[in-house]
Amino acid sequence: MSKKAFIFDLDGVIVDTAKYHFLAWQKIASELGIEFTPEHNEQLKGVSRVRSLDIILELGKIEATQEEKNQWLVQKNEDYLSYLVNMNFSEILPGVIPILQFLKENQQGIALGSASKNARPILEKTGIISYFDAIVDGNDVSNAKPDPEVFIQAARLLNISNENSIVFEDSVAGIQAANIAKMTSVGIGQASVLHEAKYIFKDFTYMDTSFVEALIKK
Repeated sequence: MSKKAFIFDLDGVIVDTAKYHFLAWQKIASELGIEFTPEHNEQLKGVSRVRSLDIILELGKIEATQEEKNQWLVQKNEDYLSYLVNMNFSEILPGVIPILQFLKENQQGIALGSASKNARPILEKTGIISYFDAIVDGNDVSNAKPDPEVFIQAARLLNISNENSIVFEDSVAGIQAANIAKMTSVGIGQASVLHEAKYIFKDFTYMDTSFVEALIKK
């Protein structure tokens, strides 16, 4: 089999840390008197922490100094990290492990391409870091998705071209980033949201290894 690069986003693709981000942002929003719903939270998917805060402040029409913003950003991350302390293998989303195992058995390149600055500790806590040949996270890149920097860097670390790279993403910005980089985009989530993806699956339990095998042979 030819060798391809399979690049995974983290939040909402491998683990559902999105719920912890939501709780942490909701806590800050409520302290500021802003109603922050799961629907609002959709706007934050794949978006940097700084931009996420701006979106929440815009919701509440709140002007803030940079000093105040910095304080809230630190508070949000501390709250988020406190939720991560108890993460374990059970947090991995259904169907992910069989796909990772299949890729490993077939000697494919596996990388993480995530905006999260906590990607490495999350992979360690869930016990799956050994599957990944390369990890590119928010500490390694300066441009947020839809800029494709994170995916391009991951493919480069695997020494595989963009055209031979496949990206698994749950956010619109992530799918756009993969498409901009001329990579094969696979959306994990709702077809109505991720319609720009080349392939879409509700979650990994809907994806069987024959689909992955076909991608490898392409």
